[in-house]
Amino acid sequence: MPVLKFLLFLLMSQAPFTLFQFSDQADLSAWRIVNDGVMGGLSKGKLTLSEQGHGVFTGFVSLENNGGFTMIQHAFRPVEATHFTSLEIRLKGDGKKYQVRLKSSPTQYYNYSHTVSTTGEWQSIKIPFSEFRPQFRGRQLSKAPYPGQELGEVAILIGNKKAESFRLEIDEITLK
Repeated sequence: MPVLKFLLFLLMSQAPFTLFQFSDQADLSAWRIVNDGVMGGLSKGKLTLSEQGHGVFTGFVSLENNGGFTMIQHAFRPVEATHFTSLEIRLKGDGKKYQVRLKSSPTQYYNYSHTVSTTGEWQSIKIPFSEFRPQFRGRQLSKAPYPGQELGEVAILIGNKKAESFRLEIDEITLK
């Protein structure tokens, strides 16, 4: 029994795993911008680094030509996520809502999404895997929530069904 308790302790005390840490030396080439131009829209987003080394996702969401979103995504070789229960993102938003999206692998056709509200201040938002719901092109799917076994992509999307400019600063994204 003591061995089982020790193994449980090790599992529960798993150190956070950093998926991406923004800094003034961060390589943004692993991040991709996806604008609604893939569907004819006119929204524009970009990702840059601030002087403080934070990722800055800025732009404008347009509803023209059936548009309405822009997204940044970071795909990577899938990592095992079974020892974690949540994703935590440290960010400073502009009071708008953003979707945080996960995929088990970059080739998975659907994603798991959770909407976060920003306050205009720095926030550490911890999202349990069970709150990430499966969707495809904005439509909910009849599948279980994110299983937390493998993780191969993280994305952040803004698409609040209105034309608006936005600014989101990101410090780091970790598994906890």
